[in-house]
Amino acid sequence: MTYEEIRKDHAVQVYIAQADASLEALGYTEHSFPHVTHVARMAGSILEARGYDARAVELAKIAGYLHDIGNVVNRVDHSQSGAVMAFRILDRMEFPPEEIAAIVSAIGNHDEGTGVPVSPLAAALILADKADVRRSRVRKKEDIYSDIHDRVNYAVTQASLEVFPEEDQILLSLTIDPEISSLMEYFEIFTKRMLLCRKAAQALGCAFHLRINGQMVA
Repeated sequence: MTYEEIRKDHAVQVYIAQADASLEALGYTEHSFPHVTHVARMAGSILEARGYDARAVELAKIAGYLHDIGNVVNRVDHSQSGAVMAFRILDRMEFPPEEIAAIVSAIGNHDEGTGVPVSPLAAALILADKADVRRSRVRKKEDIYSDIHDRVNYAVTQASLEVFPEEDQILLSLTIDPEISSLMEYFEIFTKRMLLCRKAAQALGCAFHLRINGQMVA
């Protein structure tokens, strides 16, 4: 079974769409197909850059694509409910138990509230998810001055996550428009996520660095 088969599965498409609709009703940023596709590709790229084999890369992409389906149940504990939902999907599609275990463990550990990089797959998913900060995820531009999460995401005009295998380093680079949001606001809502990224990078044998507007801040 492959990532492309997961993407084409009707049930998966419904769960992702409805999960995003629920988050839209709650006022959250976009968590639909653009987000999960970006996370899937980035998670796979991270493991590939660290020298993992093609199947591990494929599993990382699958975990990335499925990681937010738990939002269809509730935003609270969505990583755990998403892991249970992913188990049912993958079991129905007759994935081997070893692969199901790896994927659901990663999904169940991707949120900064309860997550821990328990495996390279989980670490790659954490980094890919937390690095997806961009203004195109903001749904209502008129709300950016009343909602700090929308404002910070909208202020990010450029974001990239790079792996440097020879130096054993992972670098998140951001360009933030200070006229929209201050760096203090970024750290107000993203400090826990960045600390989890540091742990995830360490689980992959790397140091994590953060560069904002050309200046190294971590």
